Parts: sequence; C-alpha cells; structure tokens
Amino acid sequence: MFLLITGMALLVLGLFSGVVLVLAPLGLTSWTADLTLWVLFPLFSIAGFALFVIGAKGTQIRGLSTVVSGLLLLLALASATGLVLSAAGVTPAVGNTWPLWYVLLVAGVLGAVGAASRRDPSGGE
Repeated sequence: MFLLITGMALLVLGLFSGVVLVLAPLGLTSWTADLTLWVLFPLFSIAGFALFVIGAKGTQIRGLSTVVSGLLLLLALASATGLVLSAAGVTPAVGNTWPLWYVLLVAGVLGAVGAASRRDPSGGE
C-alpha cells in the first residue's frame, strides 16, 4: 500500500514537472522551469511508475500504464503544439524553447514505449 501511494505521488510530481516545463516557456504560467525540473520530470515519472508497479496488482498496472502513457503522449503533443505556435509567432515563447523540445522527446519516447507495451502481439489492441 505504501509503495502504491509513494509511487503515485512521485508520478504526479514527475508529470507536474513536465507540465511546468511546457507552460513556462509559453508564458502560460508565472512559474519557472529551472534545471531541477529537467531532472525530476523523467526521474520521478519513471521511479514513481516503478514503485507503483512493485506494489500493485496486475489490473492496477494495466490501468495505470494506459493512463500514464496517455498523459505522457498528451504532454508531448502539447509541447509539439507549443513549438509550432511559437515558431509561427502565434504564441511567442518567453525565453528559449529548449524545455519544449526536452518534454517532446522525453514524454514522446516514454509515452510511446508505454503505449506500445500495451499492444497485443497478435495484432489486436
């Protein structure tokens, strides 16, 4: 039970770090995205998921894997959208766009791997 709670808390903190890394460069929040968030986003996301999996049952793991993969892919999509809007001058970036590229890469890879691991090898979903 404690591993589930700790894992979920770390996972939420990791995803929150990713959200801040996307929102801050776009000027959509007054928060700052310093180097700590760059480290904690993947670290807490992976560690939180691992702790949750250690303490969970099979159905909980499948459900969380689906949700987390979806959230990471949405975060990558938000980052990609921010990059396009910034490049087009629709929403000029406040500072540089490196955090957006970072989240696009990390969330995209982790989300895609998680989603692909849910795939049925026989060809079905």
